[in-house]
Amino acid sequence: MTDRGSSGPQRAAGADAPQLTVLNLFATPLVIATLPEAPALNAELKRIILAREAAAGESVQRSNHGGWQSTWDMHQWGGAPMQKVLAFARNIVDSVTVDRAGKRHAIAWRVNSWANVNRQGHGNQFHTHPGALWSASYYVDDGGVGADASLGGEFEIQDPRGVAPVMYAPYLTFPGPDGAALGEAQRLTPQAGMCVVFPSWLSHGVRPYRGTRERISIAINFSLGG
Repeated sequence: MTDRGSSGPQRAAGADAPQLTVLNLFATPLVIATLPEAPALNAELKRIILAREAAAGESVQRSNHGGWQSTWDMHQWGGAPMQKVLAFARNIVDSVTVDRAGKRHAIAWRVNSWANVNRQGHGNQFHTHPGALWSASYYVDDGGVGADASLGGEFEIQDPRGVAPVMYAPYLTFPGPDGAALGEAQRLTPQAGMCVVFPSWLSHGVRPYRGTRERISIAINFSLGG
C-alpha cells in the first residue's frame, strides 16, 4: 500500500491482498516563520502596544476571555515597527497564494490588524476570521511560554474535518499522523518573533495563559481589494 503524504508503502492485510494507494486529501497549510530582527523590533512594539492599552483603557470584546484587545487598526498607529511586521507577513502570504491553476498574481491586500495582551488566566475561545483569505499571528512577547510550556498560552487549532470524529467509533481511525490527529485540537507553543500564517476559515483559539508576564501578540487579516 502506498500512502501519499503520510507513511511509506505498505501491504494491505492478507497474503493475497493488492497493493493500495492512499491519497491524503484536503491538507491544511500552517506557515511558520521567524522575523530576523525580532528582539529589537519586539521591544519597540511592546512599548507601543502597552502605551496604547494604557491610553485606551477598555478592551474590544471578541473572542477574548479577559485580556486586552485593541481596535482593528494597528497598522495605522503601530508606526514603523508594525509596518515591518506587516511587510514580513505580507511576503509570506504572497508566497503561498496561487490561483486554481497554480499561478501567482500580484495582489493588493487589504489588511486589518490588532494587538492582544493576555495576562494570567486570559485566553481566546475558538473562532474564525470571516471576510479574509489569510490570517496571521505575530508574537511580540511569548510571556515565557517558549521556554516553559507549563505556562500554557498555546495557539490551538481545531481539526477542520467537520463532524468526522463524532460520526461513528471515534476510537478507530486510519494509519499515519493525519489519522491520529482526527478530531484532536493541535497546539503550537508561541515564541517571540514567530509569525504563524493560516487560512482565515481555520478555527483557532488561545489556551489560558498561566504566567505572570504579558503575553503579547498581533493579529492580521488579509483580504482582497486593498
